[in-house]
Formats: sequence, structure tokens, C-alpha cells
Amino acid sequence: MEGIAGMAKNMEIAFLVDFYGDMLTEKQRGLFDLYYNQDYSLSEIASAAGISRQGVHDTLARAEELLEGYEAALGCIARDRRLESALDTITQNAQALASVPGAAPQAGAILRAVREIKE
Repeated sequence: MEGIAGMAKNMEIAFLVDFYGDMLTEKQRGLFDLYYNQDYSLSEIASAAGISRQGVHDTLARAEELLEGYEAALGCIARDRRLESALDTITQNAQALASVPGAAPQAGAILRAVREIKE
């Protein structure tokens, strides 16, 4: 059974692939899909791809390094997380503002703008 640390790593890899996956080669994306999405073992992937188990491992490791490097250089995931946090704070404050007499229309406009940004 996979531990919490392994699940957290898989979630982080999923975010990296979502943001930067198009920057990987087709082969790397295919191996990532088999390993992380289809839950194939390294041996199963090696057999299907016609390469060694070590070759699969090395390809996945290099691709992970590339993805982590893209995030370190570009910071898209970190920016997205900061944006999501800020929008949550704005939403909470707009909901509180809605209870202030006369402020409901402005609070509604703020909440609509937040929903539009999140779409």
C-alpha cells in the first residue's frame, strides 16, 4: 500500500504534468501516463514499450527532473496556488461584506468576478 508521502508525490507530479506536460516528449508523456495514471509497474511498461525496466526508470526520473526544473524556473503552479488562496480570501470577505447594510450589491459583484476568474 502506498504511503501518504507517495500519494503526495504523485499529486505533485500530476500538477507538474498538468502544467508542463506538453513540454515533455511524446515518449515521456506516454510513460508518465502508464506509470502514474494507468498504474502500470516499471516492468509492465518496459514490456509494453520494448525497453528495459532501467530505461523506463531513467526516462521517468529525467522527465520528473525536467518538470521540477520548469516549475523552479517558471513558477506556474506556485502562482496558481497563490491565486487560488487569494480568491478564497476575497470570497470569504465578500460573503462577510454581504451582511453589511447596503453592501450586498458590491459583494455580489465581487463574488461574480471571483467565479469568473476561477472558470
